[in-house]
Amino acid sequence: MRSHALLCSLDTTSLAQIIQTCAETKQLIKGKELHAQLLLTWYPICTFLTNHLITMYSKCGAIHYAHNLFDKMSQRNIVSWTAMITGFSQNLWLPEALKAFSQMRISGMNPTQFAFASIIKVCLSLRPITLGKQMHCLALKSGLDSNLYVGSNLADMYSKCGMMIDACKFFEVIPCKDAVLWTAMVDGYAKNGESEKALVAFKRMIKDGILMDPHILSATLSACAANKAYKFGMCLHSSVVKLGFESKVVVGNALLDMYSKVGDMESASNVFVIVSEHKNIVSFTSLIDGYGEMDRIDDALDMFVELRRQGIEPNEYTFSSLIKACANQAALEQGAQLQAQVIKLNFDSEPYISASLVNMYGKCGLVDHSFQVFNEIRNPTEIAWDALLNVFSQHGLGKEMMGTFDKMVLEVKPNAMTFTSLLSGCSHAGLVEEGLSYFHFMEKKYGVVPREEHYNCVINLLGRAGKLKEAEDFINSMPFEANAFGWCSFLGACRVHGDAERGKLAAERLIKLEPENSGALVLLSNLYAKEGKWEEVRALRTMMKEGNIKKLPGYSWVDIREKTHIFGSEDWSHPQRKEIYEKLDCLLDEIKKAGYVPCTASVPLDINDNEKLQFLHHHSERIAIAFALLNMPFGKPIIVKKNLRVCLDCHSAIKFISKVTGRKIIVRDSSRFHHFADGWCSCGDYW
Repeated sequence: MRSHALLCSLDTTSLAQIIQTCAETKQLIKGKELHAQLLLTWYPICTFLTNHLITMYSKCGAIHYAHNLFDKMSQRNIVSWTAMITGFSQNLWLPEALKAFSQMRISGMNPTQFAFASIIKVCLSLRPITLGKQMHCLALKSGLDSNLYVGSNLADMYSKCGMMIDACKFFEVIPCKDAVLWTAMVDGYAKNGESEKALVAFKRMIKDGILMDPHILSATLSACAANKAYKFGMCLHSSVVKLGFESKVVVGNALLDMYSKVGDMESASNVFVIVSEHKNIVSFTSLIDGYGEMDRIDDALDMFVELRRQGIEPNEYTFSSLIKACANQAALEQGAQLQAQVIKLNFDSEPYISASLVNMYGKCGLVDHSFQVFNEIRNPTEIAWDALLNVFSQHGLGKEMMGTFDKMVLEVKPNAMTFTSLLSGCSHAGLVEEGLSYFHFMEKKYGVVPREEHYNCVINLLGRAGKLKEAEDFINSMPFEANAFGWCSFLGACRVHGDAERGKLAAERLIKLEPENSGALVLLSNLYAKEGKWEEVRALRTMMKEGNIKKLPGYSWVDIREKTHIFGSEDWSHPQRKEIYEKLDCLLDEIKKAGYVPCTASVPLDINDNEKLQFLHHHSERIAIAFALLNMPFGKPIIVKKNLRVCLDCHSAIKFISKVTGRKIIVRDSSRFHHFADGWCSCGDYW
């Protein structure tokens, strides 16, 4: 009786406020109790109250109740329709939202800006951009397209569909821009690979006097991460601290990701500690990805163990980051263990994970395993196809790569990455005409505009084939200046094919672009050494010494029983050094008997042939192979990784070592894979 009297004493406005409070605080039970009391006491529930009840049930996730209420309404106004459409949208009843929107228009009601905002979000979730464009036309006819609320959602829709030009049109015509609209633009630029424009937009926002909130900070930090804008990111971090947003999960994770992407793992770890109370799988994954990018695979795996210990479930991005880290280090055993975890947790059908596994086995030298993983994918996405193409490309399997491309275009549309792999693979396999053909029709046939990396691949393709004049003409005809990578490829080709004149030109251009890059001077020095121009060699070395420019040291590593063993040239530091060098001497005797003739021209030093032979004999890859022969069981392939390009003499020696030992040896150098077996190499001596 008391509750009946209390309800009767309240007017509809007061009751609406109570219902609204239940909606905002997500108190579904209290809201249902109030609704029940209204029904039991025969309180006259008007359209105004029903609209509030629909909103309350929708916000509390009880969309069935909201729908039933709406269906039983004898009279509906524009607020009723808007509340129902918004409810369907919020609870992802997307077809129902579209149906309600259509019925509203049939009933003669004109959509409000709020109804348009909700239905545009529905169109974005359903993804056919044609549907979104239809809503855009309706908003235009209704005169609401420049409304801040509608315009923000249209800009967000177009940006998330990769149509930044259309998003910009809306952005510019809206007179009063708020933080939501600015966030849509900054986030859109960042996610569409235009991180520099995202940072410019953020600066414009600050100039317009818009206050920073956690969402805009998170979007801008993502742009800093993509653009490697370390100083900008640090400035944003100071703003985060001043505004007290550091403990916000979305901001903390964005900071973690930014520091990880720029390689400052110390700062990333500090942020991780600060957000420790609120850290989630995104926090852990950002740190794991950062460690992986820095080749700190042990730290990445330790973080994985820690998140499992804390009861946090890994997601597809966690596994993808870990597998990528294993791929970068060619850590086969850890990668295989992760695949077992992936299968156990039913993640093996995730596109990013399956593509990462294809890539990982490829980078570990096991092409057959990559192909097997790919064949187990039910509906390969373009990511998986690109991963397989890249594996064939790195291993110089040109015919397999082209066959895979022919199958790919029947299923998915090729992208920029696809053609990078194709052109690179043609370069490694010596398929000049085929590579040029791919380059010329990539835009005409598939709409993929050639970028810098594609032009660089063509320079490499022509240079490796000894077509130096054609490569030079191609560089001169490019629509933009060649970058450092392009000139480095051309210089390397000049060294291999002995063109000192063009090599000097390439070195000058490269030094101008990257003054601190030792590679240009080293390659030019090697080119002069090949021609016996020792005065020029000494002059270059003096220049390097005076400029404190140091040559990148060569080293090789091999994994045995989950431990990585690293070797440098003339390395005497390993505990098994005595056995290793005895094995090296034994191998040298055996391969000489089998027909090996040292290529002393590979040593760019003005010393006698005996000294050159000793120098070649102790190259890092040979030391790693000798160690592996001592410690790996017969029948298991030896996989050696090297940070530089394998030299001509070592390539010849390893072919003979594979023959006299009967072992399969896989060498991954800085540009490709070499599979040695029975005295042959998969590259066909073309690399």
